[in-house]
Amino acid sequence: MKKNITMVNVSDKPITQRRAVAMAEVSMRPETLRIIMQGKVKKGDVLAVSTLAGILAAKKTKDLICLCHPIDFSHIDISFSFKKNLLLIRAEVSGAQRTGFEMEALTAASVAALNVYDMCKYLDKSMSIEVKLLEKEGGKSGKFKRK
Repeated sequence: MKKNITMVNVSDKPITQRRAVAMAEVSMRPETLRIIMQGKVKKGDVLAVSTLAGILAAKKTKDLICLCHPIDFSHIDISFSFKKNLLLIRAEVSGAQRTGFEMEALTAASVAALNVYDMCKYLDKSMSIEVKLLEKEGGKSGKFKRK
């Protein structure tokens, strides 16, 4: 039995202000995190390159996620924070659209984290990545905030 595959029709939805925030946690050895923070990774500035990778990924989400709508956003911010053996990557995407930016934020955080892995794998092949949606607002479903 063949099933239909289709994008959700959003043409009747009103354009509203929307925002989504995603987080990628890259777990690594404390020594690896220290080398990143000191800017001593062989391939260069991990945080700068990962920021650019995340921004580019958000722009390419429609090409990477099969049924994702091709939507433009007005703003994206990629930021980093550090805890013991974790590099936290926060991606916030916002703009006025008919559908939300959850996938763009998740894709940005994911690819930024993958870029960290690529640049640092020679130091620590045991790194692991966890990605999650933290918040979304706008549209019919309203607000979501992870506890």
